[in-house]
Amino acid sequence: MTDASLPTTPHRGSLIEVDARTRRRNAAEKRFRLYGLVALGIGLAALVILLTSVLSNGVSAFRQTSLVLEMNLDAAVLDKKGNRDPEEMKKVTTIGYGKLIDKALKEAVAAKGIAIEGLTDKDVANMISKEAAAQVRERVLSNPDLVGETVTVKVLANGRIDGYLKGRVTMQSAERDSNVTPNQLRLADALMAEGLLVKAFNWDFITGPDASELRPEASGLGVAILGSAYMMIIVLILSLPIGVAASIYLEEFAPKNRWTDLIEVNISNLAAVPSIVFGILGLAIFINFAGLPQSAPIVGGLVLTLMTLPRIIIPTRAALGAVPPSIREAALGVGASKMQTIFHHVLPLAMPGILTGMIIGLAQALGETAPLLLIGMVAFVRDFPAAPPEGFFDPAAALPVQVYNWTQRADPGFAERASGAIIVLLVFLLVMNAVAILLRNRFERRW
Repeated sequence: MTDASLPTTPHRGSLIEVDARTRRRNAAEKRFRLYGLVALGIGLAALVILLTSVLSNGVSAFRQTSLVLEMNLDAAVLDKKGNRDPEEMKKVTTIGYGKLIDKALKEAVAAKGIAIEGLTDKDVANMISKEAAAQVRERVLSNPDLVGETVTVKVLANGRIDGYLKGRVTMQSAERDSNVTPNQLRLADALMAEGLLVKAFNWDFITGPDASELRPEASGLGVAILGSAYMMIIVLILSLPIGVAASIYLEEFAPKNRWTDLIEVNISNLAAVPSIVFGILGLAIFINFAGLPQSAPIVGGLVLTLMTLPRIIIPTRAALGAVPPSIREAALGVGASKMQTIFHHVLPLAMPGILTGMIIGLAQALGETAPLLLIGMVAFVRDFPAAPPEGFFDPAAALPVQVYNWTQRADPGFAERASGAIIVLLVFLLVMNAVAILLRNRFERRW
């Protein structure tokens, strides 16, 4: 039978003309693309709304209102014996320094000729933060020679005054607020016009410790940042070698049987376990059984290590499995041992994926809150932990827990601080993810 004698099927329709079936298929494809664009738009809109809310509430935390005063450090109050001995001068409490600051502010108001009807001495004194006396006291004790001189001091203003300059407090709200009066706000306007009330970048918000509920203007993230750094060091030291070693064994050496299948299933299940379960486990094992101290970075690091291990093992195994078998076969073919093949060829090629998984796992651990709450890291901690390794056992806070802590406090100033802490946490997460992308692009090899 020749080609000419083969039966032919009559052609229906045309390749140029679009039939009804093709139109329906094209319409379905357009709808699917539209659904994708709508979903992407909704996600981006939600992200923009979230970031806008956080930034609008938190950016102001990085600027702080302060009073600039000419203050006479009266030796009769601060150093009655005149020895300039810091140990003797420590006997003077913040009450004595507070009286001198109040006097300096009253003299500044009088010198500038500021007169506000109904303004009392108490109103003037309450313009100053309760942290101001401690600031001046610390400065004087570090340099006792200042006693007896008139120096320029920059002290924190009250939280309500700070909120007024940031738009959080108004004249109308002051009339209903027992912590501030409209006269104080008028005085703030006058002091600002005279240059005695200024706003500047607030480094203490990043480097300073937390403060009590009465001093939102003095609250800082220093202890929380250091505590999070200590925990990340512990997580990195423990999770990276253990996770990579477990991945290499399971992917390259372990026999394929029911036991290894059970281990793999459990690793996958652990990656999906809620983080609060790891907190309960850490409370039971590391605190109740092992007797480690609560609210210590060592406990938080161990708990976060348990939580991070599955999130490192899974991408590490995927990176190892992505290396072509021909690499292994070529190495074995030229006489390399199994161990040499893994460590000299497979592992370097899988390193971009391993590093990316590790950094993303650390970033997820950095933002965890629930397990840290259960091991006591929600406690109020003002003192900085010592340098490692002793600091791993000292009380500390963590960035996400500090955010939670501030949101539970009544003063509106802490809501601003919480949003500012979220910005700092987001910056850390963005930096860690950017590093992961750079490492992946830097070490990625194509075959």
